[in-house]
Amino acid sequence: MPVNTLGPVGLTAQSMSMAAGTQSLFEGGMAMQAQGMDGRKKSSARLFNYLIVAGGGGGGAGLGGGGGAGGLIAGVTTFAPGSYTVTVGSGGLGGNQGGPRGFNGADGGNSSLQSVGTAIGGGGGGEGSAGFGGNGYPGGSGGGGGGSGTIKVGGAPTSGQGFKGGDSDNINADAGGGGGAGGAGENGISAGASGGLGINSSISGASVNYAAGGGAGGYYTGANPGPAGGSSAGAGGSGNGADAPANRGGGGGGGGAQPGPVYDQGGNGGSGVVIWSYASPTQLCTGGTVTNYTSGGIRYWVHTFTSNGTLVVP
Repeated sequence: MPVNTLGPVGLTAQSMSMAAGTQSLFEGGMAMQAQGMDGRKKSSARLFNYLIVAGGGGGGAGLGGGGGAGGLIAGVTTFAPGSYTVTVGSGGLGGNQGGPRGFNGADGGNSSLQSVGTAIGGGGGGEGSAGFGGNGYPGGSGGGGGGSGTIKVGGAPTSGQGFKGGDSDNINADAGGGGGAGGAGENGISAGASGGLGINSSISGASVNYAAGGGAGGYYTGANPGPAGGSSAGAGGSGNGADAPANRGGGGGGGGAQPGPVYDQGGNGGSGVVIWSYASPTQLCTGGTVTNYTSGGIRYWVHTFTSNGTLVVP
């Protein structure tokens, strides 16, 4: 049976004209056990499902680009008994005058599961005219380019983990949306650029949207910015950009610009998450927050890590 250890699995294509991301990712994976010559079951042959999402990038300030989503990798793997280190990345801070990158959004932190892989933090959104414009930063998904008088390019993604951030335009200083795990950020448009689509995963037993790109900032007197690309991201602001929700890896919204000028700050990226699940009548592993659900008469156990920890496989 093939085992996919890196990259999203089970993706369903969706029309990119839709405002919000509803691409889907389902990790079913009937858990199985091999039986040795002595008749005892070997837990190391059991199939485990995983989802690793990095922290999203912060949005840029003052017509800033949307933050890029944290990288997302998922699949099915076998694990030998042992203890494995889990790292969960934080969200990047939104751009502001006193921020770590000034008006540019900061990158999100990496998330990883030992022996499986590392999801790269989302790229920060570029500053807008608050700091004379900045390119989006690279990451799991790239941050959007900031709005200014010249084209600022969106950040590049990490292969297999996300998509590029949108470019700004050079006509109306419209910023680009942050890239998402399911699609690229929209290039700068007067109606406000949307962030790239996120991906829906049902690994926890319910469909949840992860790793959408942040929406771009807009003018206070202009049209409201477009949607963020999925419920896991922050919307771009005609004031301050919105923060992305915790533990879903979305990018923060870009900050807007008011008359004066007043430059609004970017929203913070959402922290990441690592989720581990398997089918079994009883709990096998330890670590993280443990829940379970039943589907089709099969019980699934779910270990959710929202902070650093250790996964123990018996």
